[in-house]
Amino acid sequence: MPRPLQRNPWRYMRDADVLHAAVVTLLAVLLSAGLVWLGYLAHVWRIARGARTTLSGRWVVLVFGRQLAGDEPGHDYRGRLARALVLLREGRARRVLLLGGYSGGRRSEAEAGHAWLQRQGLPADARVELEQESVDSLENLRHARGLLQGGDRAEVMPPVALLTSRYHLARCLLLARRLGFDGHPVAAEETLPRTPRYLARLVMEATYLMWIDLGVRWARLIGHRRMAGRIS
Repeated sequence: MPRPLQRNPWRYMRDADVLHAAVVTLLAVLLSAGLVWLGYLAHVWRIARGARTTLSGRWVVLVFGRQLAGDEPGHDYRGRLARALVLLREGRARRVLLLGGYSGGRRSEAEAGHAWLQRQGLPADARVELEQESVDSLENLRHARGLLQGGDRAEVMPPVALLTSRYHLARCLLLARRLGFDGHPVAAEETLPRTPRYLARLVMEATYLMWIDLGVRWARLIGHRRMAGRIS
């Protein structure tokens, strides 16, 4: 049986398209004296601060995984799962997809998340599905799209709630919309934390978002179809 893929962000640095996007992003930051990056940081902050924690109606909810700590959900992931549990108990989640493959442990993030939900009192009638093949947010969404479409790319996807930590919302929202989702952000935390750790997360997310967005925009500008098609 083949070994499952593991989460390893450094694997992308061997990708020519990713490096191409990194060079373009660095030049944009230098030529703008950092103003471009500040714009992305403001966007990430705005999405993180303004995201809601509740839903009206009944939704398909995508819960993004996070690297496990000793085969168990860590702090951020538990927060996302706890919010999903609230939505299930309130009847706001008609279908929940737990997203996340193997991140170094013996079980997938989705599997560990499902086990945690069961220990916390997952409703017996909850419709929960596990997506266990992905190793990053882009793959999370690609596999979720396949599950929602049932293999038929012509099938119209329902609107989805993107449930994750506040710092992660802007990136997930960008990727979801590029992949054709009608995505709506839902925050795990009640309010935006102001701790040094959390602010560092926001800074990193702004950098990731800029890298992704500028890379795709540049690829489209120069007609680089393979590079532009990396997020599709």
